[in-house]
Amino acid sequence: MPIARKDAKSHARETMRGIWAAALTPFKDDMSVDEQGFRANLRHWIDDLGIEGVFVAGKQGEFFSLTLPERKRLFEIALEEAQRKPGAKAGTIMSCSDQNMDTVIELAKHAEAIGAESIVVHAPVLHFLKAQDDTLYEYYKYISEQVNVGIAMWSHPDSGYLMSPELCARIAELPNIVAIKYSVPREMYARLTRLAGDKLIVSTSSEDEWFDNMVELGWKLYLCSAPPYLLQTKYDRRMREYTDLVFSGEIDKARKVRDSLEPVRAAIRSTCPPEKPQAHSKYWQDLLGQVGGPVRRPMLQMTDAEKLATREAFLKCGLQVSAPAHKATSAA
Repeated sequence: MPIARKDAKSHARETMRGIWAAALTPFKDDMSVDEQGFRANLRHWIDDLGIEGVFVAGKQGEFFSLTLPERKRLFEIALEEAQRKPGAKAGTIMSCSDQNMDTVIELAKHAEAIGAESIVVHAPVLHFLKAQDDTLYEYYKYISEQVNVGIAMWSHPDSGYLMSPELCARIAELPNIVAIKYSVPREMYARLTRLAGDKLIVSTSSEDEWFDNMVELGWKLYLCSAPPYLLQTKYDRRMREYTDLVFSGEIDKARKVRDSLEPVRAAIRSTCPPEKPQAHSKYWQDLLGQVGGPVRRPMLQMTDAEKLATREAFLKCGLQVSAPAHKATSAA
């Protein structure tokens, strides 16, 4: 049943919790979208890794190289997979970000029409402006009036500016503005957390900061980036483990589990070429047995040398990618 605009905030508070991940878009060698690969990844993330929600067709997902029909189709697939198991529905947040307002609205209305409960819209690049606050308020106000779905803002240096905590709190007064992915320095998102209270769910994409934000700021939602499925396997769910430990109040145990993942983080950081984040993450997915594949232009592919260095680091990082021997023996 559709969520009324006036109920969007309370609904988001009830449903947008835990670990949400930003999906990469798998492509085949002919550069078409690998729909079956996308479904396989979603099932693995939801069923095996315990990821509670998925961010669809955003910057991680190379939305800038996708056609409008492809973006809509990814929305549909994600929603189908998220609702595949009755009583165990995962969340989705559909990325409607675009420089063209008509495209934003078309995508938002499509998301609403197929039954999505939330969308995210990146703050636009604003050319020539020396100030942005009134423009951005009207931008999000207009979008919020077009649909009933919950809307997450998204502020990132890529826009050429950062939305201030005060502006975000002002926009959060709109009835169906429910969350923000706030890719800013910690003092800014901590301030917004205090300013907005229950009017806005504040999150940032950094897994490095997730533990501290749960413990010190009381956050219950991690929205969104690729670490939930790059740092974990079916047999090694340490991010899920430390998150659950924090939620249950076992902070010291959680800290030890969080710290144990540092070799994995270091392996990813040290081998990711500066201009190839999606290509590197997709190759890491391939090493994990997920479906990665190539990237589309303008993104650059990994070289053989870069793949070799990444594979060597992957093999040494300590991620458990198969069942322990004793479990395999007992299962046999």
